[in-house]
Amino acid sequence: MEPCALLGVAMFRSSRWCLLCGCGRPFSSRAWYQLLQKERGSRKPVTDNSSEVSILRPTRSLGPEEMLNLLEASVVHADGSLVAISKPPGLPVTGKPGELTLLSLLPDLSQKLGFPQNLDVIKAAVKESSGLVLLSGCPSTTQRLQDFYARCRRAGDPAATYCAVTTRIPAALEGEIRTGLKLIRVEEHRLVVPVASPSRGSIQRKEVRKTRTLYKVLDSREGCALLQLQPLTAFANQLLVSLILLLSPALGDHVYSSRVGTVLGEPFLLPAESTLPRTQVLEDALLKKLRLQQQLAHRLPLHLHLHQLLLPAAGSPSSRTVLTAPPPPFFLRTLDLLGLALPQDQNKQ
Repeated sequence: MEPCALLGVAMFRSSRWCLLCGCGRPFSSRAWYQLLQKERGSRKPVTDNSSEVSILRPTRSLGPEEMLNLLEASVVHADGSLVAISKPPGLPVTGKPGELTLLSLLPDLSQKLGFPQNLDVIKAAVKESSGLVLLSGCPSTTQRLQDFYARCRRAGDPAATYCAVTTRIPAALEGEIRTGLKLIRVEEHRLVVPVASPSRGSIQRKEVRKTRTLYKVLDSREGCALLQLQPLTAFANQLLVSLILLLSPALGDHVYSSRVGTVLGEPFLLPAESTLPRTQVLEDALLKKLRLQQQLAHRLPLHLHLHQLLLPAAGSPSSRTVLTAPPPPFFLRTLDLLGLALPQDQNKQ
């Protein structure tokens, strides 16, 4: 058996997927935030008081070395050839040459984590989202997990669970969003728009993709909600557009939230094909809860977090275990300000 295959076997031997950092200490979102503040040169120490955590994006982006240190400190699972990190929002997986991306950092990150070859990306939160990135240091492990996720898709079994803060409460507290989605260009923007009744030809030509998303309201208070989202299909910005169809935009969505208008306090959908992105406009009551002024709303990060991933468990192909990354500090601070809370079992492995 090849050496990496042995590592792949070791991946499935652990019966408990602990939250670990690279040095074996329990992962802490507080430690994550302290390192981030240190790298950004903040002179104000971070205490255990959650009010010290800002819900706004910093005015300066991290450089490559700073981001590497942050990712190294954000390992939430390490077992054999499998590593999972919790990435901050704003870091894309891929991009143009010269851009700071996860792939551009992988060679150095692999070395920092003690892998002799570059890690492969199996699953990852998209650029503007925070959350889990699943990495493998072994081709056989990569293939095994890709096959597992392919089986989940075919069976309609949600393998990924996101949590999102929304600026409205959906009319139905639980359900499934089914819609066709397609990518269009509007001026200089590439946007995803819903197609309510796609033709068979548009599906066959792959101009439109049928999508499905399960959702459930985990908590709500005074017009805001914390949602669980489980995509059963994969399409660009599927979750954000699905939330728009619920008339419940994600907090920090500066691309699609403009499609939800209001008349006398009642929300309605604006035409997706002609509504351009803009900074999210928040109601006065929500701004007050967030202790925020509208002129700073452009610095609100997207409150969409890849929270959990299914993994195959040891011993049985049908057994699964759950890998969890706690939400980042800005997300937790927002929940505190809005009086929302994750159910206790949502933060357990």
